[in-house]
Order: sequence, then structure tokens, then C-alpha cells
Amino acid sequence: MKTSEIRELSNQEILERIDNEKTSLVRMKLNHAISPLDNPNKLKVSRRNIARLQTELRKRELNEKQNS
Repeated sequence: MKTSEIRELSNQEILERIDNEKTSLVRMKLNHAISPLDNPNKLKVSRRNIARLQTELRKRELNEKQNS
């Protein structure tokens, strides 16, 4: 997921995406512990997507505080 795509989302959509990414990351970790994933880089990509989403959410939060 690109940063430009994330900027277009609303706060509610970002929260939903974060929740979905976290649950899929937990599932992938469990599956990887049992049997190796075909592409273990998916774990890395998922963690980075979560970080990107949280960063955009925090950025919006700080902008709201600054504008108030």
C-alpha cells in the first residue's frame, strides 16, 4: 500500500485497515511458526503497512491539535 493511497482514506477506514492488517499478521506469524510461508517477506510488508497507516493517523491527529 502506497502512502498516496493511505492519504485518500478517512480516519475510520485507516482504523479498519490497521485492524485487518494486525489480524492477518498474527495469522501469518502462527502459520509461519507451524510451517514456513512461501514468501516470508509478507511479514515484513505487513508490519510496514501497519506502521504507514499508524503514521498517517498520528500525523492527522497532530494536525488537528495544531489547527485548534
